[in-house]
Amino acid sequence: MRGKAITKRQIKPDPKYNRLDIAKLINYIMRRGKKTTAQKIVYKAFDIISERSKQDPFEIYHKALRNVGPSLEIRGRRIGGANYQIPFPVADNRRQTLTFRWLITAAKARRGKTMAEALALEMLDAAQGEGAAVKKREDTSRMAEANKAFAHFARFTKRKK
Repeated sequence: MRGKAITKRQIKPDPKYNRLDIAKLINYIMRRGKKTTAQKIVYKAFDIISERSKQDPFEIYHKALRNVGPSLEIRGRRIGGANYQIPFPVADNRRQTLTFRWLITAAKARRGKTMAEALALEMLDAAQGEGAAVKKREDTSRMAEANKAFAHFARFTKRKK
C-alpha cells in the first residue's frame, strides 16, 4: 500500500429531517455541486409520496430500500486462465450505495416526468415490490444464484508476490 490510508469523510445530516441516509441520497442525486437543487428534488419526492399514498413517506422510503437492496452480488475473478462470476455477500454500505444508484437510475429512465415525480413513483413502485430498481435487484440475485457453483472460489485470496 502506497501512502497513507484515506480517511472516510463524515457527512452532515440533511437540514429538513436531520437524517444521514437522506443526506446520502441527496448527495447521490446532486450534480455539479448543486446541493440545494438535489434537496428540492428529494423533499418534493417525499411530498409527492405522502400525497399519493396517504402514508408516512419514510415508511414507504424504508420499504423501498429494503425491496431494492441486494443481499448477493457477483464479481468477476480470473482463476487459472478462466473468468468466473463469483457471488459475494454485500456489505451494508455497499448495499445502500447500490440501492440509491439503482433507484436514481430507474427514476432517470422514466421519461416525461420531473426528477422529483419520477423518484417518488419509483419509490412507491419499489415499496410494492415492482419497478425497474426491484427488477435490477432480482436480476442480480438470479445471476448470483446461477453462479452459486463457483462460490467456493470466493474463499481463495490472491497471493502476494
